[in-house]
Amino acid sequence: MSLPVNLFNFSLKLKGFPIEKAKQQLIDIQNIDEKSYRTYIEKKRKDIVSHHLKHNKFYKEFAKGANPDDWNSIPILAKSDFQRPLDERLSEGFNIKNSHIHKTSGSSGTPLIFAKDKFSHALTWANFIDRYSWFSIDVTTSKQARFYGIPLNKYGYYKERLKDFLGNRFRFSVFDMSDNELEKNLKKFKNTKFLYINGYTSAIVQFAKFLEQKDIILKEVCPTLNVCIVTAEVLFKNDEVLLRKQFGIPVVNEYGSAELGLIAFNNQKGEWVVNTQDLFVEILDKNNQPLPLGEEGRIVITSLYNKAHPFIRYEIGDIGSLSKGSTIKKPILENLTGRTNDFAILPSGKKAAGLTFYYVTKTVIEDKGNVKEFIIEQLKLDTFKISYTSSLELNEVKMEAINKAIEKYLEPGLNVLFERKNELERTKAGKLKQFTSLLK
Repeated sequence: MSLPVNLFNFSLKLKGFPIEKAKQQLIDIQNIDEKSYRTYIEKKRKDIVSHHLKHNKFYKEFAKGANPDDWNSIPILAKSDFQRPLDERLSEGFNIKNSHIHKTSGSSGTPLIFAKDKFSHALTWANFIDRYSWFSIDVTTSKQARFYGIPLNKYGYYKERLKDFLGNRFRFSVFDMSDNELEKNLKKFKNTKFLYINGYTSAIVQFAKFLEQKDIILKEVCPTLNVCIVTAEVLFKNDEVLLRKQFGIPVVNEYGSAELGLIAFNNQKGEWVVNTQDLFVEILDKNNQPLPLGEEGRIVITSLYNKAHPFIRYEIGDIGSLSKGSTIKKPILENLTGRTNDFAILPSGKKAAGLTFYYVTKTVIEDKGNVKEFIIEQLKLDTFKISYTSSLELNEVKMEAINKAIEKYLEPGLNVLFERKNELERTKAGKLKQFTSLLK
């Protein structure tokens, strides 16, 4: 039985989120032409900086010397700068009762409790609703197959279940990816008219591998499916190919964060379109200078509408680049390499993105569905451990092939340890951290 059309919107309005006003604001922004868009961005940047310099004691102290008319004078904010009580970071007129309070998962190593004013949060929802409509998905009514984690404490658990009900979604566990559980998942798809899949990349890929082993196309089992939207973890190209093949539907890559909302979303052409409606995204070098289009650097984002809490030139912790075909109104995210703290430091002094290491290994390690999932940890400067789950233990030939690939793409002389496990440890949120460096 589907939910009443307005139940989702009604729940937002009940909490004081002006969703209709936000939807109209989004339309007005989208109607600004390309020539006038730079003026819009520059005005909103100046307005939000001026607001927090005037009304936020924390930001006033942090950004001493900042000039709203000189963007280069605005300092870079890191998550570590927010490590103080939330009430010390709120702007005048805002408190925990009249704001949206949320927290990050802590997957970056630094969890954060933050606030958004209610209009800003409604605008975030308006953005999601708009982007999902590109693929004929109505966030307020379309039945969702959700592959996410869930809090295990009683309050958090039932709160998420209520949100699932209001959002018309069924949540599959990402903590149990055994064949028995995946068989139950498949049965649920057979008996439910899901319109789309949404959730953590690793869990959805795991389900696709299960379908591949059984030679099943999910669209044939669940004909109502329109699209698969993956988020929270990197989507590798060969995994995207696998998902398209086994699901029989388009696959969309979503990039976002709890603090900022939707950052980038694939359109129907496959372009990873950056959200410029309520965010300003920069790619900066190590000296905080903007990089030319096409060059890779630190992703720094400004929330243009959040008046409750400053996210101004906020370093989200990711590395990426914008394509050379980007414009001020429609920047295209070309790649997302990984987090700034997910780099391997090698004995030669070379620095390699952890996901590069993971990708090199991934191209060799997967063999006819034997290896289900794996993670990599750097234990010492020259020592890495690959922990994996599989039907059969990796043989000497496969391990030697992995060692040769690592030597070819990284450098020789590295020690690689292998450990087969029954299951891999996930974060409390249910994400699979694919590479971790344990070096201090």
